[in-house]
Amino acid sequence: MRRNSRARLGVSLLLVAGALGLGAAPSTAADTPAAPSAIPAPSAYTLDAKVDRALGAATAGTYLDAKTGKLVVTVTTDRAEEQARATGATVRRVARSAAQLDAAMETLEAEAKITGTSWGIDPRTNKVAVEADSSVSARDMTRLEAVAERLGGAVAIKRVPGEFRREVLGGGAIYGGGSRCSAAFNVTKGGARYFVTAGHCTNISANWSASSGGSVIGVREGSSFPTNDYGIVRYTDGSSPAGTVDLYNGSTRDITSAANAVVGQAIQKSGSTTKLTSGTVTAVNVTVNYGDGPVYNMVRTTACSAGGDSGGAHFAGSVALGIHSGSSGCSGTAGSAIHQPVTEALSAYGVTVY
Repeated sequence: MRRNSRARLGVSLLLVAGALGLGAAPSTAADTPAAPSAIPAPSAYTLDAKVDRALGAATAGTYLDAKTGKLVVTVTTDRAEEQARATGATVRRVARSAAQLDAAMETLEAEAKITGTSWGIDPRTNKVAVEADSSVSARDMTRLEAVAERLGGAVAIKRVPGEFRREVLGGGAIYGGGSRCSAAFNVTKGGARYFVTAGHCTNISANWSASSGGSVIGVREGSSFPTNDYGIVRYTDGSSPAGTVDLYNGSTRDITSAANAVVGQAIQKSGSTTKLTSGTVTAVNVTVNYGDGPVYNMVRTTACSAGGDSGGAHFAGSVALGIHSGSSGCSGTAGSAIHQPVTEALSAYGVTVY
């Protein structure tokens, strides 16, 4: 993502990795990223999409097997198992259907919508995985646990350090409205060039620069937050930035396609604060209850991130996966980075990566 032209320094930098995000010193996590699981072959994303079309709600979710690297489809009925096998995927019978897991999340939404919590489906455990950060009081934890207990084992709760926050800081990388964020991916439509970033960033300002107080390089053309967390900025400075992501080691990664992340797969996150960090996808269809509103259908990972990484790139190899939204922070090399699936943003704005 990024570069070229007069805004080369800023944008390039800025979009370089899709994340040029806010400043701050790099974390140790960026120097020693956690060992990830395997990056899926392109065929795995294709198979995952094929399973989704063929089974829809008849599957309780898919994930990559940590040992074999193969896509596993979870099902609860003979008919669904037959359909799944017909796609060529590995099949596993589980106790809870997609409808049951969705019902559990609807109950959490109605009865335990507590700031500082997030929940999503982990098909590996066939449960709704709930995380509660340090801001959740003992009283609210008791309330959360009571709701979970009534759901009969469909929910697993874990305390996480730090607090879930939209990771925007004042100043840096792409600048607008006195704040600094990171850019995710450069995209195109009809010959025009744009970049996508977090919606809570584009909500801040219509005009964006590559340096603090610098000239405008792009103008906001769309923004969605809360509920979603994506926005789009059109380059207005005449630049034609490349479609690469900064690896923060002197090289970049060309992004050639986009897909939805699969639980169990390895991902990398590029942002200007924590630079390049690695992790594994742990849950999909995640709800995150930020202090200024919830976001839905997100993806949770173990990548490290920090303030200023907002809007940065989540990717695997040459495949764009998500736009960094926030996290509860990072402990050592273990984080809880949340991303907005990039495919939703691309579809909303009718743009493509290149």
